[in-house]
Amino acid sequence: MAMVANLSTGRAKYAAYESTLTRCGEVGRSLASEFLLLADRDAEAYAGYATALKMPRETEAQQAARRLAIEAAARAASDAPWECVKACGALVNAAEALAGRSNVNAASDVLVAALLGEAAARGAAENVNINLSSTGDEQYNEAMSRQLDEALHDIMAVAARTRETVLSGRVSDPEDE
Repeated sequence: MAMVANLSTGRAKYAAYESTLTRCGEVGRSLASEFLLLADRDAEAYAGYATALKMPRETEAQQAARRLAIEAAARAASDAPWECVKACGALVNAAEALAGRSNVNAASDVLVAALLGEAAARGAAENVNINLSSTGDEQYNEAMSRQLDEALHDIMAVAARTRETVLSGRVSDPEDE
């Protein structure tokens, strides 16, 4: 997003979109950092889960402690990719904002960003889902499943609109401030 925004910013042809370009450039730079942090957070959460699985389980007390540790680690391992899904939502929204409002020579990059954001969101959602069964918290699991479904539905719809705009080659109106 940042690259596409940079290719368009300051050009007379895209002057009407300057605020969108500036915002999307900032979003792109911010998300680049956020995705790296989320990858580290996800790795740490998995390490915690792996550690909990290795806990001793010879006695009932050890088994109970292990179960509680696994449940807590599974929740952390669900939360990290959930944050990634939300960041992917921001990515596809920025792509949609740039579709038809940025350098036409970079239109395919806008579409690729939307498609990659959708794919990453789907992958992260699968990581959430796989961990939910180990949280031991049905209320949390149901709420998270609903949130995931809503987020993925929205992300897929935005990515589809972005694809349609990019492939149509049409110019979009400036966004409302």
